[in-house]
Amino acid sequence: MQKPILTIIVPVYNEGRTIEEIMRRTASAHPHAEIVYVDDGSRDTSLACMKSHARPQDKILTKENGGKGSAIRHGIPHATGKFTVIQDADLEYDPQEIHTLLREAEKNPGAAIFGSRFLVKNPNLYKRYLLGNKIVTMILNLLFHGNLTDSYTCYKLFPTEILQSLQLCSNGFEIEAEFCAKLFRAHIQILEVPIRYSPRSLAEGKKIRFSDAWKGVATMLRVRCCR
Repeated sequence: MQKPILTIIVPVYNEGRTIEEIMRRTASAHPHAEIVYVDDGSRDTSLACMKSHARPQDKILTKENGGKGSAIRHGIPHATGKFTVIQDADLEYDPQEIHTLLREAEKNPGAAIFGSRFLVKNPNLYKRYLLGNKIVTMILNLLFHGNLTDSYTCYKLFPTEILQSLQLCSNGFEIEAEFCAKLFRAHIQILEVPIRYSPRSLAEGKKIRFSDAWKGVATMLRVRCCR
């Protein structure tokens, strides 16, 4: 059987309100992609919904709750596509945007492609989250001589072989920092493309917290100092 061009890993934790819609949007935008759903110990209807609406070619993995990073790491060994991208299970990121990342990846073999929310005008609900992202990205660029604008974007697309070689160990949102730091450490080119973004509020289920930024900084420092 021919391997797919694209694998989409979707980490899921208590997203019963949005998972059906994001499954529909993702499958519609990428009908030939391999989609790997990873339920991170949800306590709501997420898993049942995934089982009800998954296509025959989709994969549904389950694990005990451990955080977004642990869910992504759980899904990575199951990716068989040439490229792999992460898709959050909420509605903040439009799966149609993945086409932009994929086109850029096909033009730049061996590069990782990030979708930046700051290369085009997007709404912003919480200034402290924007500040946290800016601080983390600035520190990352200083540590690794980079020039990224959005280190904590969900949309990170990798050549699958490179992603599977990174030896990731983060369990929480700090995996976003680990992705960046380990790509820089391995001298993998990172390119950014503009994407649209529709942020949700804390009341709607936004999970990342300002404190996660400092976990990200600690992760970067660990990677930078590792021999």
